[in-house]
Amino acid sequence: MNLFDVYPRYDIELVKGKGCYVWDKNDNKYLDLYCGHAVISIGHSHPRYISKVSNQLEQLGFYSNSVKIPIQEELAEKLGAISGYPDCSLFLCNSGAEAAENAMKIASFHTGRMKIIAFEKGFHGRTSLALAATDNAKIVAPVNESENIIRLPLNALDAVASVMDNSIAGIIVEGIQGIAGIYEPTSEFLQGLAELCKENGSLLILDEVQSGYGRSGKFFAHQHHGIKPDLITTGKGMGNGFPVGGVLISPEVKAWKGMLGTTFGGNHLACAAGLATLEVLEWESLIENAEQTGDYLMSALRKIPEVKEVRGKGLMIGVELEQLSGEIRKDLLFEHNIFTGSSDNAHTIRILPPLSITKKEADPIIESLGKMLKS
Repeated sequence: MNLFDVYPRYDIELVKGKGCYVWDKNDNKYLDLYCGHAVISIGHSHPRYISKVSNQLEQLGFYSNSVKIPIQEELAEKLGAISGYPDCSLFLCNSGAEAAENAMKIASFHTGRMKIIAFEKGFHGRTSLALAATDNAKIVAPVNESENIIRLPLNALDAVASVMDNSIAGIIVEGIQGIAGIYEPTSEFLQGLAELCKENGSLLILDEVQSGYGRSGKFFAHQHHGIKPDLITTGKGMGNGFPVGGVLISPEVKAWKGMLGTTFGGNHLACAAGLATLEVLEWESLIENAEQTGDYLMSALRKIPEVKEVRGKGLMIGVELEQLSGEIRKDLLFEHNIFTGSSDNAHTIRILPPLSITKKEADPIIESLGKMLKS
């Protein structure tokens, strides 16, 4: 049997990683500035992470969501304290896509409504919402589901206000749009969405799957804008590479037995990975480092004359070039041993390194990109 060939892949076989670096089977060393779509928060092979997950694996026994699982409660308490949302509840699942699906279910259950407002270029996982909201013409949502998705331009508050009525269950928006090319909603827009939801009895859902867990220099990107959403989805960096996702749920939303369900969500290993990630973020001040190193990196990249624009916050960075980025990314990888990310904007390179990266470790992308664009 062959793998279903849907991923464009470089002919590189990685065999190990440490910190901000990975090695291939020929022992070539690479600087990892992409981290598998921002899943590596605290660095590859962090000793605390390895220890916590290994210990849990040795102790692993019966698992079922029909019995009490103390490590889930420990993760929820730690996440609430570090994120600034101690009064929220946590629903654990396996990925950001599942988190988005469950957030939409919660909004619908809570309001008794069906429709969701999303935004152009938004991506919320491989869900029905993503299918309706994507700009990729190869992906088409089922008619009955797309009818319940209203897609509008980002930062167009008047457009949102014009369609808000008692059919709208919620609005979902990314803290920073990732795959689109690193585009950020404005403070005025997010604050306006929060007010419109409050007035209309709808729920505001902040998708922080890529932009959360300290990547923006705050725990969640929306915390730069002075709002408190009703639901927050998380994934990717939540487990430092281990599959885990979750929904943070406002205390105004009440649970009932059987409201949501998951087979593997909140399993012991996922919770151990999540706890280790939070501990290292806190102990090593990695959120503060993301802000400081990100500011340094963006400032330096903006000084390269051939760079058209640098967007983002913290270590969620989009570098837009005048030329197409594909060949530049390939040359960065094969000539300079630096992994970077692509985006739906064909001129934009995404930079999403571990939050542990130092300024010295960030210097090679500044130097390499500057030289390449001048040549």
